[in-house]
Amino acid sequence: MGKQKKARKYATMKRMLSLRDQRLKEKDRLKPKKKEKKDPSALKEREVPQHPSCLFFQYNTQLGPPYHILVDTNFINFSIKAKLDLVQSMMDCLYAKCIPCITDCVMAEIEKLGQKYRVALR
Repeated sequence: MGKQKKARKYATMKRMLSLRDQRLKEKDRLKPKKKEKKDPSALKEREVPQHPSCLFFQYNTQLGPPYHILVDTNFINFSIKAKLDLVQSMMDCLYAKCIPCITDCVMAEIEKLGQKYRVALR
């Protein structure tokens, strides 16, 4: 009969006493931190330069009408459920001419949905 081999324990740690443990002497214990109360009336102030919003469209000239709108399957389905004309409701929302852009993958996705969404495919 030989000596029995013990299975080695992996990922074990030595247990240590916490610095706040009651068994430690008073001088060795970690003092509890006192939380500073923040004044809620004091506001954080940051200085951010303000630029007029008209400069955004002045330097981005491609962001004007007619708007090219990329339409996805959910947009089409929700407009049909709400009984809204797609192009007319876009124009009412943006107050400008809108050109809906429907990709091939959106058309394929609507075709996969079957007969139920035949109206959306038209």
